Amino acid sequence: MALQTINPATGDLVKTYDEMTKNEVGAIVEKVNDAFLSWRKTSFAERKKLMLNASKVLRRKKDKYAETMTLEMGKPITQAVAEAEKCAWVCEYYAENAENILAKEVIQTDASESYVQFDPLGVILAVMPWNFPFWQVFRFAAPALMAGNTAVLKHASNVPMCALLIEEVFLLAGFPKNVFRTLMIGSGLVDDVITNPKVKAATLTGSEVAGQKVAEACGKALKKTVMELGGSDPFIILADVDINSAVETAVTARLINNGQSCIAAKRFIVEIKIYEEFVERFVERMENAKIGNPMDKKTELGPLAREDLRMELHAQVQASVYEGVEVLTGGAIPEGKGFYYLPTVLTNVSPGMPAYEQELFGPVASVIEARDEQDAVRIANDTNFGLCASLWTTDINKAKAMATEIETGSVFINGMVKSDPRLPFGGMKISGYGRELSHYGIKEFVNIKSIWIK
Repeated sequence: MALQTINPATGDLVKTYDEMTKNEVGAIVEKVNDAFLSWRKTSFAERKKLMLNASKVLRRKKDKYAETMTLEMGKPITQAVAEAEKCAWVCEYYAENAENILAKEVIQTDASESYVQFDPLGVILAVMPWNFPFWQVFRFAAPALMAGNTAVLKHASNVPMCALLIEEVFLLAGFPKNVFRTLMIGSGLVDDVITNPKVKAATLTGSEVAGQKVAEACGKALKKTVMELGGSDPFIILADVDINSAVETAVTARLINNGQSCIAAKRFIVEIKIYEEFVERFVERMENAKIGNPMDKKTELGPLAREDLRMELHAQVQASVYEGVEVLTGGAIPEGKGFYYLPTVLTNVSPGMPAYEQELFGPVASVIEARDEQDAVRIANDTNFGLCASLWTTDINKAKAMATEIETGSVFINGMVKSDPRLPFGGMKISGYGRELSHYGIKEFVNIKSIWIK
């Protein structure tokens, strides 16, 4: 199997890479395990120095890395630059905080001395998606490496250039060669990596189907997993909001990364008193979004990452229309090159329809009317997904109470959902389990060991 870079803005083939063989993959895993035996003994001071070097590399070469992200998966170039900068931030966060987070925790017991220490596990497999081709990797790699683990990356097959550049970042930063390695493989060899006894755990960001497959393989091998899967995030708008601010953020929250984000707002749940006004303004702003070449800094919406993804999205919209959804704008594939899809707003969305039940991974918004805040919470929870939510109201006490009832891994009040190195990130239901980022994330891939001394 060949790994290909196809420019989604034009549909043109850019470059082809040969897939590694099973033997080549096994040899790399062996080297990464050998590297672990010494890396685990490396001081936090040395790890910190190298991780700060990685952040400097990311900032210095951010334009190059951004151009590659945009070339391979089509994200607007300004968002790609911001992604590289965010990767530098997460490297800095864990460089500065890992030692304190993983310090021995003294526990008073009947022993003369007892404490908890946090030991690295070994080689960790990361199975990563294409939509944030740098960020998804670094938010795993920075804490995993700072904890003393080593890592192998199986990246999405349509972003091989990004996969190789990420390995380059660690090499340029001065990390030992085999502390982090990229495996140029498709999904067919993932099970072989998981069953390799040198691999101790796995993390995956992607669809629930991919998560099920990796979790099943890891379950059979009794290996730890962390899963960050799909989302159908609610964006709840109550009647007391500043509607202009809510609309502007709603558009950004739906179109960010060309609509291809697990934490992008997808279901817009609007209180009945302002429903018609919100819909009118929302449609107008979506129609005015600047679609174009993702390398253009003025572009708000670029292409979807692959042709098959565009066709899948369009099929979901068409199926929803067949079942009674009304398309207020968009819902069509524009003429011309590239894998573009028009900004789309759907109303009359009800349970059972793809637009209500499924994740729409592209610039398609489902707008749903709610009678009041209780009804809004009911609708928000009426899904198998549970990643994140955004809630808009001027009544903060009400918002806090509602946030307790919303079944997601996080709730952002009067703000757009985003990941932050300082806060835990992850979901519930079929959106996954475990946490990334913050002190919770770095402790996912360590052995929490009790030491008792008489």
